[in-house]
Amino acid sequence: MADTLIDTNLLILALRNYPEAIPLLKRLKAAGALHISVVTRTEILAGMHPSEEGRTMDLLSSLSNLPVDVASADQAGRWIYTYARRGIQLSVPDAIIAATAVAHGLTLVTTNAKHFPMPEVSVQPASL
Repeated sequence: MADTLIDTNLLILALRNYPEAIPLLKRLKAAGALHISVVTRTEILAGMHPSEEGRTMDLLSSLSNLPVDVASADQAGRWIYTYARRGIQLSVPDAIIAATAVAHGLTLVTTNAKHFPMPEVSVQPASL
C-alpha cells in the first residue's frame, strides 16, 4: 500500500483503545508513511481530555503533519459549494482533509467513507 492520510475518526478510536485501531495503524505504517492533516490535529486536540495529553501528543508527533495550502483550501471550498447544490453537506474539516489527501497523492483511511464522496479522493474504508 502507498502512503496514507489518516482521518480523525481512526485516531480517536486508537486513543480510546478500540481493540482493532492500533493494529490497523501498525499495519498501515509497515506498508508506508502515515500522515495527518493539521485539521485532524486540531480536531483531536479539541476533543482531548486533560489526562490524555501525553499519549495524544506522542501519537500526533509520530505522524507526518501536513499543512493546509491555498490550493487545498480552494479545492475544499469548491467541493463544499458543488456538493451543497446536490443536497450533500460536506463538513469543512472533511473537505480540507480530502483535499490534502488529493494534493499529496495519499490514500485516505477512514471509518466514515461516506463523508468523502468525491471521486478524486482515494478512500480506503477502515473496517474495525
